[in-house]
Amino acid sequence: MTEPIVGIVLAGGRSARFGRDKLAEPIGGQSMLDRAIAAVGQVAGVVLVVAAPDSLPAMSSPDVRIVHDVRAFEGPLAGLATGLSAMDLTIDRVIVVGGDMPTLVPAVLRRLVDALDTYEAAVLADDAGPRPLPTALRRSAAAPVVERLLDKGERRLRALLVELDVLVIPPATWRVDDPDGVTLRDVDVPGDLPV
Repeated sequence: MTEPIVGIVLAGGRSARFGRDKLAEPIGGQSMLDRAIAAVGQVAGVVLVVAAPDSLPAMSSPDVRIVHDVRAFEGPLAGLATGLSAMDLTIDRVIVVGGDMPTLVPAVLRRLVDALDTYEAAVLADDAGPRPLPTALRRSAAAPVVERLLDKGERRLRALLVELDVLVIPPATWRVDDPDGVTLRDVDVPGDLPV
C-alpha cells in the first residue's frame, strides 16, 4: 500500500513585489494558485493551502482545504508550521510548494516524495545550488524543528533544511522529468510570468 501524501501550498504572502495579487494572475486559463494546486494534487491525496488570515483565495479546486496562517506575513517557515499543524497526524509524507510556482511538473514532485523512503527531506538543486521549494518532508522529523526555529526567530525554509537529513537531487537527475527546468520557476514580479 502506498503511504498517503499531503500537499502544502504556501499562499500567504503579500505579493508586494508583484504589485497586485499574483496568485490570482491568469496563466493559460487558470490562476497561478490553481496551477500550483493542480500539480500538487496529482501527487498528494490532500492539499492544504496556507493563506493569510483575512484572505480567501479564489480557487476552482473543490478538494482543497484552506488553512489560515497563524503567524501572518512572517515568512515561509511560519506558513509551513501552519500547514504541518493542520495535517492529519497519521500522515507523514508532505510535499511543499509555493503558490507562486505555476509550472510545477508532477513527475518531479513525485521524485521528491519518493526520496522520503530514505531521507527526512528532499529538494532540487539548480546550477546555483539547492532550492528550498519545492521540498518533500517527513512531518515527524520536520515539525519539531520548524517550531524550534520559529521560537528562535528564524523565518527561512533554508534554515530547516540544514537541520534535516536532506537529499539534494541534482539537475541531471530531476531534469529527466523536466528538461526545461520549469519546476523551479517562481513568480516574484510580472516579468517572471511564463510566456
